[in-house]
This record gives sequence, C-alpha cells and structure tokens, in this order.
Amino acid sequence: MRSSDRIELSIDPGSWGPMDEDMISLDPIEFQSEEELYKDCIDFYQRKTGLTEAIQTGMGQLNGIPIEIGVMDFQFMGG
Repeated sequence: MRSSDRIELSIDPGSWGPMDEDMISLDPIEFQSEEELYKDCIDFYQRKTGLTEAIQTGMGQLNGIPIEIGVMDFQFMGG
C-alpha cells in the first residue's frame, strides 16, 4: 500500500498537513554497490514514486485529536 493511501485511511478526511516536504535522500558516504550507484537508485525511485524520500511526515487529526505521523512507502526503498 502506498504511503499516501495509508495516510488517507488513517486520519480524518481533509486534515493532512505534510511536513519536511523538502527532505531528500542523500549519499554522504558515497555508498558503492557492484550493481549500481546508490544515487542512481535514489533518482530512479524518486521518479517512480513521485516522492523525494521513503517517508512522508505530517500532521493530521484522528477522531478530531491532533496527531503527527510518519509513514514509510516501501515502493520507494525500505531500509
């Protein structure tokens, strides 16, 4: 299930307010794989999912109670 779908099912309709939308995955240690560069993997999954990162964070309401949540999207990359 996509993170956007899980968010929609988990909180009150119309109450979602995203946070950290400018957060992006980086490769500060220049991770190397025999198959492909980590940076290339990040670029691929950003294009595939339309997300900048594997987690969406935000504020919403659950039965009228304010909450903050983070939801992983494993269609991006899980780790």
